Amino acid sequence: QVQLVESGGGLVQAGDSLSLSCAASGRTFSRHAMAWFRQAPGKEREFVVTISGSGSSTYYADSVKGRFTISKDNAKNTVSLQMASLKPEDTAVYYCAARATYPAISTRGEEYDYWGQGTQVTVSS
Repeated sequence: QVQLVESGGGLVQAGDSLSLSCAASGRTFSRHAMAWFRQAPGKEREFVVTISGSGSSTYYADSVKGRFTISKDNAKNTVSLQMASLKPEDTAVYYCAARATYPAISTRGEEYDYWGQGTQVTVSS
């Protein structure tokens, strides 16, 4: 059974930093793209950042570019999200996602086959 388990969410103040981690089990994603999405209350899920299977390619949403950094540890089967200069508008449930087959990055949620349960990030002003 494939599982993605996020951790690291919490309550922080605006301007603070926070790190999220996603641990995969049940299969390896060393050759497959992974991503982070988020969903704020009352809003649709939105793309945050994606990383290719090898980790050589990344793509960030404009809203987080320059503040968030994604990394992938294929040996540990994990993907991490370093978040800096957090803003109240970053408040959301953050989800880790992985593609079952393709190494290429994608910003489309429907192209990801596995999802974690989400971790809450709350940024107070």
